[in-house]
Amino acid sequence: MTTDPLSLLVTAWAASAVLMVLLWTAQRRWRNAAVADVGWCYGLALVVAWYATAVSGEPARRVLVAAMVVIYAVRLGTHVLIDRVWTKSEDGRYRALRRRWGDREQSYLFWYFQLQAAAIAFFSLPPLVVMQNPHPPFHFWDLIGFLWWGVAVAGEAIADRQLAAFRSKSWNTDRVCRIGLWRYSRHPNYFFEWLHWWSYVLMALAIPMGNWGLTLIGPIAMGVALLKITGIPWTESQAMASRGEEYAEYRRTTNAFIPWFPRRP
Repeated sequence: MTTDPLSLLVTAWAASAVLMVLLWTAQRRWRNAAVADVGWCYGLALVVAWYATAVSGEPARRVLVAAMVVIYAVRLGTHVLIDRVWTKSEDGRYRALRRRWGDREQSYLFWYFQLQAAAIAFFSLPPLVVMQNPHPPFHFWDLIGFLWWGVAVAGEAIADRQLAAFRSKSWNTDRVCRIGLWRYSRHPNYFFEWLHWWSYVLMALAIPMGNWGLTLIGPIAMGVALLKITGIPWTESQAMASRGEEYAEYRRTTNAFIPWFPRRP
């Protein structure tokens, strides 16, 4: 086994880059760039599962962390595959990017897919840090992190299922979902996605000394992406265009991210 995290990350990045080249080639035929999101999820699961066999660290903890990431990533990737790719038209975000990029769409998409490959390696670092803890399992913080993970992954899955069930009804076309968790947050799936990345921060507290701070990469980077870049800004601009005043009222009464009781209109 190797204990050199840099070589593991470089290898993970290289393998992910190859995967994304294959998916970029596939999207040229399918005309659905959302396969990049599926590739990110499945790629992350594969990379972290490989880490469990390649790093030194307490074996039981390595297996637990790998299982946590694989369950999280495969569930999310399968949801995206069914909800946005399989027999579905391309997500509005990618259609907008194609229009913006014009004749250069494929070259820009190539580098977008490669950015996803780099993100696989980047987000694989927090679980890699936790896996290398050599101390016996299971520390108090291991258990707290695992319980936190369970709440976060279950919350995200529930939010995704509630939204999918709402959209499956033809009479809800162009309506705003306010059922279940969506009554308390405009983006509960994003909130629980962000919450999930704190699991590895908590588990890293069991490491007496070392690279604990590196696990903060997960929640910080994911928070910035969801709040400022690819998450809420894109989703809300589309929702305002398609749902108009109903969504404007939803924004006035409901928190964007952290679930809370809705305000009076």
